[in-house]
Amino acid sequence: QVQLVESGGGLVQAGGSLRLSCAASGRTSSTSAMGWYRQAPGKQRELVGSITMGGSTSYADSVKGRFTISRDNAKNTVYLQMNNLKPEDTAVYYCNANTRPFGRDYWGQGTQVMVSS
Repeated sequence: QVQLVESGGGLVQAGGSLRLSCAASGRTSSTSAMGWYRQAPGKQRELVGSITMGGSTSYADSVKGRFTISRDNAKNTVYLQMNNLKPEDTAVYYCNANTRPFGRDYWGQGTQVMVSS
């Protein structure tokens, strides 16, 4: 199993920045990719972006150019740097790990991000 713990959420004004962290533990060697998702009230959970163990990243169109995913392998931690935040970025942000060999997903508990206008 893989355990994920997010941190770094909070309240920020529009145009501000936050950095979320996701610390992984357990069978992290089985992880093939990690991602950040978010869920706003009344909406479905959506993919924000992901990073493979090879370092390739991809992002949702809504965050391209504003959000950056990176990782520190030594710390088993993935980061989501969020710049130029907008009120529509308000959501609970979840860290996800997709693992080999069966593609099982693991989730963190989520961290709240609120962006005021």
